[in-house]
Amino acid sequence: MEWFSAENVVAVLTAVLGVLASIGVLWYERRVPRHKRIGYRVQMDTPIGSDVSQGRANVRLGLFSETPDMSDATLVLLRVENDGSQSIVDSDYTGRELHGLTAEFTGRTVRGIAVTQPPGAAHLMEHFTPASGMRHSGSLIRLPRVPLNRGEHFKLLVLLTGADVGSPIRITGGIRDGEVTVNRAARPDDKPPLFGRAARLITVTLTVCVMALAAIILVRDDTPPPLDCARGELRVTGSTAFAPVVRELAATYMKECEGSRIEVDPRGSNSGIRELADEGARSAKAGGAKAGSPALVALSDGPKPPGHPELRETRVAVSLFSLVVNDRVPVRDLSLADIRRIYAGEIRNWRELGGPDLEILLVSRDANSGTREVFQRRVLDRNEPAQSSRDCATKDDPQAPVIRCELDRTDQVLATVARLDGALGYSELRSGSEPRGLHRIAIDGAHPAVDTIGTSPYPYREIEYAYTYGRPPADSLASSFLGYLSRGRGQDVIHIHGHLPCATPKGLRVCGED
Repeated sequence: MEWFSAENVVAVLTAVLGVLASIGVLWYERRVPRHKRIGYRVQMDTPIGSDVSQGRANVRLGLFSETPDMSDATLVLLRVENDGSQSIVDSDYTGRELHGLTAEFTGRTVRGIAVTQPPGAAHLMEHFTPASGMRHSGSLIRLPRVPLNRGEHFKLLVLLTGADVGSPIRITGGIRDGEVTVNRAARPDDKPPLFGRAARLITVTLTVCVMALAAIILVRDDTPPPLDCARGELRVTGSTAFAPVVRELAATYMKECEGSRIEVDPRGSNSGIRELADEGARSAKAGGAKAGSPALVALSDGPKPPGHPELRETRVAVSLFSLVVNDRVPVRDLSLADIRRIYAGEIRNWRELGGPDLEILLVSRDANSGTREVFQRRVLDRNEPAQSSRDCATKDDPQAPVIRCELDRTDQVLATVARLDGALGYSELRSGSEPRGLHRIAIDGAHPAVDTIGTSPYPYREIEYAYTYGRPPADSLASSFLGYLSRGRGQDVIHIHGHLPCATPKGLRVCGED
């Protein structure tokens, strides 16, 4: 089911948790009775005697040093407060005795008591009288039935002897519909928390759910699948320069469109055009069910050769190409005139261009290459010289003006230029990593850059064409993939690989002018 996804499940759980939390709080406020509670805690328990067995030595002056039987004396500050949700009156104490609470200091003897109250609670002092049950004996202090409003407290400063610091201290007593317990609230001087423990737990849980939902939304791929997914098989051939773009988009299309199979088999622009023309002619000649446009798309760096009127073109992108030179040659820029003189054999050594004393080795593509066709048409304005070397380093023809070899693929050209000192070649402007040992060069001071296409005089560029034999059926895989290639996600992938999509506003202008 389409709605049963991770983000939807988290969103539903978050909403349900929020609703249940709200209902739970409302139910608690209305149905759960408000409890009465007296809490207590020890805020200070320190030795004031001279006996180091108390756990620490101290210095005593004045009355502390003169008072007898105080060698094991301790001071305890005990805080007693109403930390429940309701006020407590004297009748809420359930004991049968006159007093309401009993404070016990195990192992120690109470020697003196001082009762303190916070500002605004002086009225409490009238309750701490013997007539109200206030007294002490041995290790016990009897506390009167002190009425306490919600949040009110009093403190007992108790002088004790007879035991070490840290011996147990406990307050006991009974409260109607309530309890007397050790206080878990913050200390008086601490800032009270803005939310209670339950509120904090709910807040943290809801925050985690919302963050999980946001993470799923950010990480997931929201790109919609092609609107016109088609089933079947398709083969894409032709340009090696544009092959990385096509491979990535073909893999994505097959993943998003069930029942489609796309094979990418680049063999060079001219070879792809010839194969498409031959396959279309055979399909037309066969007639019958096999007649029509074959499931084949040919990509070409630049327009197809003359002829083949049955081939239908789609302008896909503007591709940039560049010259590459071995790193032993520090040249970073060549004029168009010098490039033409190099390929004409008039300049044979890099020292003639201000470089090292190295012979120029030309590493080129074979005759099927669209990259070579663009180089000849856009840069040389003529054909390259004939091949004169098989290993790209030595002449097979002594009469040839230059050493020039031909290779089948772009990666072979790049690897050879990086390996041979003085080598010069060309390739498409790849966005990925290139082999070490070579660098790209500018032409007449202009560098190849997608952002400057249309405004820069850089000459080595060309439109990438996609050709089909006639118009493929609208519901065919060829038609669907061509739309996917030139629009939507295709534009992003084309740009990432260093090309300018023709379907963009800038691309429309440049592709229309070239």
